[in-house]
This record gives sequence, C-alpha cells and structure tokens, in this order.
Amino acid sequence: MSAESGNSSTRKTRSSAASSAQAERSDALARELRLQALSEADRDLIRLVRDPLFSRWKEQIKAIGGCANPIYLSGSTVTRHAVTGEVISSYSTDGEPGERLAVRCRNRRASVCEPCSRLHAGDTFQLVRAGLSGGKGVPDAVRDRSRLFVTLTAPSFGPVHRVIDGERCRPRRDDPRCEHGRRLGCGLVHTEDDPLVGLPLCPDCYDYVGHVLWHAHAGRLWDRFTTAVRRYLASAGGVPRSKLGDHLVVSFAKVAEFQRRAAIHFHGVVRLDGPHGAGSSAPAWATEGLLLDAVEQAAASSFVTVPESDAYGTERVGWGGQFDAVPIRPAPDGDAMSDGAVAGYVAKYVSKGAAETAAGLDYRVTSLEDIRAVVVNSHVRALMGTCWRLGGLPELEHLRPRPWAHSLGYRGHILTKSRRYSTTYGALREERADHRRGDTKPQDGPDTVTEAAWRYVGSGYTPGEADYAVGIAEDYATSRQLAREAAEEGW
Repeated sequence: MSAESGNSSTRKTRSSAASSAQAERSDALARELRLQALSEADRDLIRLVRDPLFSRWKEQIKAIGGCANPIYLSGSTVTRHAVTGEVISSYSTDGEPGERLAVRCRNRRASVCEPCSRLHAGDTFQLVRAGLSGGKGVPDAVRDRSRLFVTLTAPSFGPVHRVIDGERCRPRRDDPRCEHGRRLGCGLVHTEDDPLVGLPLCPDCYDYVGHVLWHAHAGRLWDRFTTAVRRYLASAGGVPRSKLGDHLVVSFAKVAEFQRRAAIHFHGVVRLDGPHGAGSSAPAWATEGLLLDAVEQAAASSFVTVPESDAYGTERVGWGGQFDAVPIRPAPDGDAMSDGAVAGYVAKYVSKGAAETAAGLDYRVTSLEDIRAVVVNSHVRALMGTCWRLGGLPELEHLRPRPWAHSLGYRGHILTKSRRYSTTYGALREERADHRRGDTKPQDGPDTVTEAAWRYVGSGYTPGEADYAVGIAEDYATSRQLAREAAEEGW
C-alpha cells in the first residue's frame, strides 16, 4: 500500500469517528431536550424505573398498600439463641433501596391517606364486632349479654338550618326577628348538599363560647356519664358503689362524630359483663331494661362545671335533648340493631377527618391569620376564632383551646373503649403481621434474645414515586371492589 493510500484511509477513519461522535452528541442532546419537555413527575418516574432496585422498592410499596405518606426507617433486627448465641434470624436495611424500609403512616383520615384509613376502618370494625359477637380473644358469650347502642348529642347553642325529610326547615306563621333583625324562621326545604345546612339563622345570637366550651369538656362529660351509669346500677342492685365491681362491669366503646352544625356527638356501645369482664355474666338483676334506665338517667343528670371567668361568666355543660338508646341483637330484629350494623356504622365514621365533614381542619393552625385564610364556612371559622380568643384566658389554659382550634376545641380521640371491652388496635396489627410472616417468624420465648436498632430517616415520596404509589393503591381498591361484588353475587 502506498503512503498516499494509507493517509487517505486514515482520514476516512477519523472522519467516520468524528461523524459518529457528533451523532452521539446529537442523540444525547435530543434525549435531553425530550426529557426537559416532560413534567417533573415523568422525569422522576423514568429515573425510578431505571434504578436497579426498582423491583424491591415496588415490593415495599405494595406491602404497605400504596400508603400515601410512608415513614422510612433504617436499622436492623437480630434474633439469637440466648445460650449459644446462634443467629436464628436477622434483617437489615443495608440492601434495601436507599438503605431504608418503608412502613405505613397509619393515619386514620381518608383525606390524608386512603389506604391506611381503609385499613384502620377494617381494624375498627373487627375491634367493635369482637366486643359484640366474640372472637379476637373475646368469648362468644358476649352476644348474649345486655347491650345498647347509645347516641348522646350536644345541647342547642342556637337555631341552625336543617334537613327534615323534604319538609320546611323552620316554618313560622308570623315573621319573628331576633334583636339583630334576622328572621328566626326558615321556610326553605333544604337538601343534604345545601351549604346553608348547619349554619346558624343568626350568627350574632349563636352561643359560640358555649359551643367551644362544650367541645373542650366533652371527654370529661362522657366520663361523668359512665360514672353515673355505674352509680345507678349500684343503687338499683342494692350494693355499695365501691363494691359494684364485685358484681358486674360496664364495658363500652364509643366513636365521636361531627354533626352538620359542627358539634360533636357520641355513638357508644354499652355492655354489661360479670365481675371478670367478658368472660363472665352479670347478675340476673342487671337486665337490659335496667341498663336502659341507667343510661337514660345518666344522660339527663350528667354535667361538668366550667371554670368561672369574667369573659363569659359561669357555664355548666351537659348533654342535649336528642338522646337515643336501642338494644343490640346478634341479627337484625325489629327496632334493634345487629352486631354487624353497629360495627359497620362505627367503622364508617372513624376514618372521617374534620375536613371531610366540613367541621374543621385535619391540621393545626398557628395564628388568627391562618384561621382567616383557611377554606371553611363562616360558622366553622367563627368557632375556630372563638377557640383562639378563649385560649388567651389564663383560667382556660389547661384546656389548650388554641392548639385544638382546628378541631373546634374538641381534643378527644375519635374512638375510645374500656379496657375489658375487646381487643386492641395493637393486637390486631400484630396478628396481621404474624399472618404475613407465616412460619418465618422466630418463636419468642426464654431461649431467644432479639436485638433491634432503628431510626427515622424520612417520609413521603418524590413526584414519580407518588404517581406510582397512587396506581398501586388504586389497583388494590379495584381488587377489593371486584371481590366484594363477586361475593355479593355468589360467584
């Protein structure tokens, strides 16, 4: 080969390499431009699926049901034989995506996390039904006990617009007006979605202070109610109050629910047991009729005195006149409610947040400016503002109205129960975890020692992760819906 030929071949090779490099740069630039044209969530999703540990990340999110705001933990657990030191089982997050493990947020509010709220509602159903039908460590004999489903409401703080099965709201023959010149009647027929429902006819006449103070003392009022029930039963049975526990135990579970007028009311299951709780029967004289008399008398006589103040004078809070108590039966029976209906009713409302019922917020406010800015109706905003003003009074500091202004002064739990009523949320979660582990769970006992070290390392999702998690949650919801429909149709 001549020198000229060699030089020509070299030039062609160099030209080809340069063209190839230029093409690669052009392709890379085109890919970058296409990526920039995508949304942040789409770019993040591409990054996510290209990750070598994407499959394991997807397994974690499926395991928590597509939780909307997972908590991330980093650490390890090692179980050893207590004598030999042999490692029986171990787990570490070192090999996990991001060296962390995703766990559920466990928020009960559907507006915050739909997957976890659905799981919480299911646990609530099991917890309440176990106290009525047995199971989960509760004897089946509880279904034969005296049991009532009791509804206790707040008193009236002023007339509000209401829905009455197609009838007019508050018809009046004349046209009376309050001292502020507003009508005291309403001839409209409201529907459930009417924004007027629950609002006062006259906001200036409405007792906002009394409303907030009632919320702040509602928990104590329930305690007074249960105490009054026990006192009535002791008196009826002719036993000293201090000795009632030797004869019977009053077990209960209650859920708090906001009415349209933004006032809390309670639905409670009240059950009579023997001195040993669910495992024993109450004496023959403790009948269902006696229990009904006891709850009626307790609702009428229970009250709490609010600390006196120059700002509002003297207040005494008690229950409203809308009291109801119906027997609970194992199956539907006339006016009585069934075990399943009661458990389903309680589970339905336990997952609702204040924001869903238009009776507050699911997060705290930190100033009057926050209250003015939130998207709520005028009635709820007035209640929140009243909480803030009352929070500045030294005599009410112990009630902490300001930190609970988002829930209109109510600071109790949505669901509470007596210790002996049934199982616990913790026990239900542990049972579910054991089921998932199957036979891989090491046997607990004196021969094993478990060492665990965990720490919080973050929460939430990136934009792409959030979109993928929503898809997982929707798939689970669709599967449940299809399974429910198949069961109803007897497939």
